[in-house]
Amino acid sequence: MLTAKIQAMLRRTYDFGGAPPVLECRGAALDTGDNTLSYQGQRLELTRNEYRILQVLMEHKGRTVSRDALMQKLWETDSFVDENTLTVNVARLRRRLEDIGLTDFVRTKKGLGYLVE
Repeated sequence: MLTAKIQAMLRRTYDFGGAPPVLECRGAALDTGDNTLSYQGQRLELTRNEYRILQVLMEHKGRTVSRDALMQKLWETDSFVDENTLTVNVARLRRRLEDIGLTDFVRTKKGLGYLVE
């Protein structure tokens, strides 16, 4: 746990050049520079949590990401965060994605987590 926190702090502090500037999946492009998602000529400004959810899922495209891993990425603190908070964030993100035509982009794997394919 401590190692993960230190790694997270280093990622935020230093640019190791590991992340690509744009992550793509199913015609959607996540710009890691300005936290926006582009799809079919539309540009969606994402909240911090929406961006982080999509970033993790798109970095692991085709693989299921556990709820615990997403919660660790979103809330890198020792404070207690209700698991329902993640559910609410994912539901809000799905609605916003559907508004620009991206239906079924974030899929749920019951008991395992979430993924994009």
